[in-house]
Amino acid sequence: MNSSPFERPLATALARPRRHTTAGMTLIEIIVVSGVIGLLLVVGIPNIARISATARLDAAASEVAVALRRAHQHARLKGHNVGVKFFTQEGGPTTYALYTDGDSDGVRSVDIDRGIDPQLAPRQPLEHMGKDIRFGIPRDASGRPPRAPNSRRRLDRLDDPIRFNRSDMASFAAAGTATPGTVYLTDGRRAFAVRVRNRAGKVQVLRYDRQQEIWK
Repeated sequence: MNSSPFERPLATALARPRRHTTAGMTLIEIIVVSGVIGLLLVVGIPNIARISATARLDAAASEVAVALRRAHQHARLKGHNVGVKFFTQEGGPTTYALYTDGDSDGVRSVDIDRGIDPQLAPRQPLEHMGKDIRFGIPRDASGRPPRAPNSRRRLDRLDDPIRFNRSDMASFAAAGTATPGTVYLTDGRRAFAVRVRNRAGKVQVLRYDRQQEIWK
């Protein structure tokens, strides 16, 4: 029995082997893709690590700024002088505590030691400090320290990273003013600074750009 002219094209189409519309990857394509992925990993991983390290140091500096702002706010609300003192110990957490002026001569370390300027609350930990992040001032590859904020001169006294005039304690007055000073933090390479300005007691976080040698 002869098939109709309409059945023959259909039978021919069914008998013809089907061609895949998408072919598998060739060896050359696999090599090229692997090379691109490898290049992205080589370029990307150091950048990711650098960003992560900077972010952790930024978080530690922000914690220090929060401690200073707490003291500033407490002094204004309670109407008396308040100081912030930081404590570091080998192998232990870095902490801070707020103290109030007990004899109307400002918050002083000697009065804290004598119990005249009482502690306002238990010491609080700085969660992002420790391991490779600490109070400190790093040198660059040539051995030079960073420039001072808002200055062309380079920092001296590199073993003194907490500087409020000649004290290591930030003090805030009931009127809203503060002892000017800076706290420097580092991971051994990067540097951040937390600054307190005198008139308004404003707290500012700065990052040091080693290439441009400026704080921003």
